[in-house]
Amino acid sequence: MFAKAFRVKSNTAIKGSDRRKLRADVTAAFPTLGTDRVSELIPGKEELNVMKLYAHKGDTVTVYMSGGNPILFELEKNLYPTVYTLWSYPDLLPTFTTWPLVLEKLVGGADLMLPGVVVPPTGLPPVQQGDLCAIALVGNRAHAFQARTLLFFQLLLLLLQRNQESVYEQISEETLPNPHLWIPSRAPVAIGVAAMSTAQMLASGLKGKGFSVLHTYQDHLWKSGDKSAPPAIAPLAVNPTDSNEEKVDLGLQGSLSSLTLEGEEENRKVHHSEASEDTSSGAVSQDSSDSKPLQEQMDELLQQCFLHALKSRVKKADLPLLTSTLLGSHMFSCCPEGQQLDIKKSSYKKLSKFLQHMQQEQIVQVKELSKGVESIVTVDWRHPRITSFVIPEPSPTSQTVQEGSREQPYHPPDIKSLYCVPANMTQLFQESGHKKGSTLEGSEVRRIIVDYAKRNNLVDADNKNLVKLDPILCDCLLEKNEQHVVMKLPWDGLLTRCLQNMQPAYQVTFPGQEPILKKGKLCPIDITLAQKSYNKKVTVVRNLETYGLDPCSVAAILQQRCQASTIVSPAPGAKDSLQVQIQGNQIHHLGQLLLEEYRLPGKYIQGTEKAPKPGKK
Repeated sequence: MFAKAFRVKSNTAIKGSDRRKLRADVTAAFPTLGTDRVSELIPGKEELNVMKLYAHKGDTVTVYMSGGNPILFELEKNLYPTVYTLWSYPDLLPTFTTWPLVLEKLVGGADLMLPGVVVPPTGLPPVQQGDLCAIALVGNRAHAFQARTLLFFQLLLLLLQRNQESVYEQISEETLPNPHLWIPSRAPVAIGVAAMSTAQMLASGLKGKGFSVLHTYQDHLWKSGDKSAPPAIAPLAVNPTDSNEEKVDLGLQGSLSSLTLEGEEENRKVHHSEASEDTSSGAVSQDSSDSKPLQEQMDELLQQCFLHALKSRVKKADLPLLTSTLLGSHMFSCCPEGQQLDIKKSSYKKLSKFLQHMQQEQIVQVKELSKGVESIVTVDWRHPRITSFVIPEPSPTSQTVQEGSREQPYHPPDIKSLYCVPANMTQLFQESGHKKGSTLEGSEVRRIIVDYAKRNNLVDADNKNLVKLDPILCDCLLEKNEQHVVMKLPWDGLLTRCLQNMQPAYQVTFPGQEPILKKGKLCPIDITLAQKSYNKKVTVVRNLETYGLDPCSVAAILQQRCQASTIVSPAPGAKDSLQVQIQGNQIHHLGQLLLEEYRLPGKYIQGTEKAPKPGKK
């Protein structure tokens, strides 16, 4: 479902009543979770957002975000956990196991077929058709050794059936899985709905479709979170002496015709895939053990963005600088790609406390220039922490606009104002080789009119600033009541009337793309300030698509910089156009984003004059 990019409709903070209702819905949907764990999953006071989105197939999905990660998603009034939630509660759903190579297919949008399901000696988990299940990779918990043992006996049985004695003789005790060799276990990597019950799976000989996959690790829903890797799960303890007494029921494996073996080459491939799984799982386990606490990571990120902003973005001419402007316009834009700056998750909790700490280190000086509004008045750019700070290399994908599943660097388009030849003016332009509907630039129209007047000897001999009107010019430029009254026109009046009577058009050319020609007047990006209930203000921006800007991407950037909720909705009175609504007066941030970062010319943006004045809320 999330194999391709989705479009975000809105992203807002959840209300208290909705939070309580969600907690009740989760308890009803997953009764094994328990009240205490439901309270952990949906905390009472921590930030919790609800995001409405459209999947690439048109499905409307509601996603609940907590701590920057999607934890639940709702589809057709059914709640489903994400992989982030299953990593915290791995026993929430019955788990089926598949091979690591299958994960790539699942991420691409494929469903899990039964031949790819690994059956442990204890049998498949009992489920009914339509039950929600988790999908894990070989190596999870105690099934690592069991699955490898089972694979060995499957291959051995196949060799005996094919009577390949020459290959069989090469199998020794060294090829048996070592019961003491454990693959570091990993958490579930996908969520799916069972296409048949466990009894039906076994009766079919493990053939056909097993699970309809809804969400996977590495899909676009996972990418909307912190993009962390599956954590390690401690394997269950196994007594080595018991492994010799385990009985493997090969009858549960169904048909072995799907397995192929061609001598030693295929055998090497099997052991190579197992070794790769060992290596990758070990790396994940090592990374997770070396990770720092979230609060410490956020403190480091906060100081990095602060020093980066002072060294590369803030100039002496900008002082005094509002602390809110420092955070929204400079520090957020210095945040590395893939990370999100959240002061509430740091040890400082508030920007003012962090700046007080920086003031104690004598990096900056903060003063309250107006009541309740703090500003940075001086910066010591010679401070060792600023001079020694190394600005990180910019990411090649920073400041990008998402188009489908690809991301390309944004460059402002080249825009030209054009004029279309209308039907009643074709006679005037036909001598120059233009017909009805032809598009011309203003300079071309001027040249054609001058050539026409000179070629037909219409320039007044007594006053070269006047042009005599012949029947064609009269029909093209004059009103009916002027036909027999106006005999001459000055050059500027003649050209002005000509351009006014032609149909407006424009051409937009993006770098590396074919020009886009559209008739009508070019609408600028419109920024307005609207008044909502309880005297609340919201900023609305329209017509972003004309300039190649994705409203959803712009909304995500503004939500992070302004620390305010954003909503993307259809623009009223405009077909196939979206508008972005941001809580509060955010015209200053919008103008800075469009003019300075996206480098759009100011003549194509209207409404920036309504930005709040410095020093006032």
